[in-house]
Amino acid sequence: MIQKTLQITGIFSIAILMLSCGNDNEKADGYGNFEATEITVSAENNGKLMSFNITEGQNLEKGKLVGFIDTIPLSLSREQLIVSKKVVASKSKGVLSQITVLKSKLKTANTNKVRIQNLIKDNAGTQKQLDDINGEIDVLNQQIRSIEIQNAPVVNELKSIDVQLLQIEDKIEKSKITNPVNGTVLVKYAEPDEITAFGKPLYKIADLSTMQLRVYVSEPQLPNIKIGQEVTVKIDSGEEMKSYSGKISWIASEAEFTPKIIQTKEERVALVYAVKIDVINDGSLKIGMPAEMWIQ
Repeated sequence: MIQKTLQITGIFSIAILMLSCGNDNEKADGYGNFEATEITVSAENNGKLMSFNITEGQNLEKGKLVGFIDTIPLSLSREQLIVSKKVVASKSKGVLSQITVLKSKLKTANTNKVRIQNLIKDNAGTQKQLDDINGEIDVLNQQIRSIEIQNAPVVNELKSIDVQLLQIEDKIEKSKITNPVNGTVLVKYAEPDEITAFGKPLYKIADLSTMQLRVYVSEPQLPNIKIGQEVTVKIDSGEEMKSYSGKISWIASEAEFTPKIIQTKEERVALVYAVKIDVINDGSLKIGMPAEMWIQ
């Protein structure tokens, strides 16, 4: 009886050992590398970097001022335009004063016209008086139109100066280097006191708080996955695998050939679908790090 019990116990132990060995030999449902959306922040103006205080690995908040480009030339141009605007505006005031005088005369002439018309109704005025006042009104209207035409270029010049001032204000504002997103500085391309130019990269930043694991799955696996599905993501951590909870955020709509990062030639020529999985980063996940996807 004891021998039979020992035999049963031995068979049970072997079965458990085989089962655990089988689990160790299981393959992941997808393999890939972590990535993040990287943003390259570039200069929006030309000039000397007067201040640029960031370091690689530094965490920056969205909207934080991290430096600025020299704005002295722009400030001088703005002052010059303001003086020019005052000179042009003084010319326009002189023209407008002439129009004001003529309009005052025109108002008086129209008043006299009404009086003469009333006198004619009472047989106390003549047609010649009415013709004379109408002629005076026509002359005044022509003079006003002539001066307004002369003043049009002055008005347009004032508008042009206003546009130039707005452009300079915009350049001055863009001389401030403002961080666009919350994230970690990956690479720094410039240093203080360097001369930069419009479009020149200054630094690269990415939000590493949530990483995206891009894996590739075969067509038979597609029915088993969907957007929003919870999966397990594993990375190498010493002799064991470290697990994370992930959520599928994107599945490619078209198949593609397996990328060359896959080791075997047979797998590289297979058609697969790219899948992105969002994983909350605890600080251990890095861009380019390999990982596995396990469907729960």
